[in-house]
Amino acid sequence: MRLSHWLRRLWHPRRTIWPTRDGWWTLFAAVGLGVAAVNTGNNLLYLLSSMLLALVVVSGILSEAVIRRLRLAAVLPEEIHAGRPALLGATVTSLKRWVPSYSITLEVLDGGRAVRFIYIPRVPAGDARLVTWEATLPRRGRHRLGGLRVTTRFPFGIFLKAGQPTLREEVLVFPALSPVPTHRLGQLSAGGAVAARRRGRGSDLHNLRDYRAGDDPRLVHWKSSAKTGTLTVREMEAETTLDTRIVLGGGGDPARLEETVSEAASLAAHLLRAGAQVELAGRGLWVPPGRGPAQRRRALTALALWEPAAPTPEGVASPLAPPLRPGVREIRVGLG
Repeated sequence: MRLSHWLRRLWHPRRTIWPTRDGWWTLFAAVGLGVAAVNTGNNLLYLLSSMLLALVVVSGILSEAVIRRLRLAAVLPEEIHAGRPALLGATVTSLKRWVPSYSITLEVLDGGRAVRFIYIPRVPAGDARLVTWEATLPRRGRHRLGGLRVTTRFPFGIFLKAGQPTLREEVLVFPALSPVPTHRLGQLSAGGAVAARRRGRGSDLHNLRDYRAGDDPRLVHWKSSAKTGTLTVREMEAETTLDTRIVLGGGGDPARLEETVSEAASLAAHLLRAGAQVELAGRGLWVPPGRGPAQRRRALTALALWEPAAPTPEGVASPLAPPLRPGVREIRVGLG
C-alpha cells in the first residue's frame, strides 16, 4: 500500500517546480563555478558556488511556504448562457495562523493550457481574497471548467512552483437568450389579454379581504367597509397573455437545432416574465405548465440538456405531452 502510494505521488506530485530563464542562468553559474572550484581549488569559487546553491534551496523552501495551506473555492453565477460572457470567480483562503502568502498567481486553464493570469500580491494569514474573470462557453449543455492552478515565483523569481489544477467544476450552460423577433411578438399579441384568475395588477375584481398594513388606500372598498364595520380592500385580477405551449422541432442540421433551442428559450423567458403560464414539448421533451422563476429554470434546464433523437414531424408535439388544454395556444418553433 505504501509503495503504490509512493509511486502515485511520484507520477502525480502535489507540486511541480521548473526553473525560469533567470533560474537556468543561476543553475549554470552554480555548476560552472563548482567545476572551476574543483579544478583550481580556489576558495572564493567554492564560496560563490555555495551561495548560488543556497539561493536555490532557500527559493524552494520559501515558495513552498507561500503555497502551503491555500484553499480555493469556486464562485459561479446562477445562470450561464451559451455564447455570452459569464463572470466566474474563486475565493483564495489562507488557513495559516501567522505567515501571509506573497506574490501568488492564479492560472485559468483551458484544455490544460493557461489562458489567463490573475496576480494576487498578498493574502494575509487567516484572510481570503476574491478574484473574478470572464469566460464564454460556446455550447449549451453540461461542461467541465478547465480549472485553476496556483503558481508563485516567490522569492527570487528563479523557479516557478505550481500546485495541481483544482476547481474543475461541472456547470450547466443554458441556451443563448436573444430578443424575441418582431413576427413572434405579433404572434404573441394576437390572442389579446385574458384574466389569469389570480391576484395581481389588473382591472377586474378578484376578491375582497380585510385591510392589512401596507395596502394601497386607493383599493379600499368603502361600501363593504361601511356594511361590516371593518376596513375592506379589493384584490384585483391579474391580466396576462394566453397560456402557451411551445413546440420544438428537432431537425437534423445541428446549427438549425441550436437556433430552434435558442428561440424557444427566448420565447419562454419572455412569456414567463410577462406572467404567462408556459409549457415545452418536443420529441423526448416535456416540461409541464408553470409560471414564475422556478418554471424559467426548469424550462432552461430542459432545453440545455435536450438532444432530439429524430426529427419531429410537423403537427406532432411530443409523445410525452398530453392533449392541448382549452385556452392554451400553441407556438411552433423549428417546424416547417
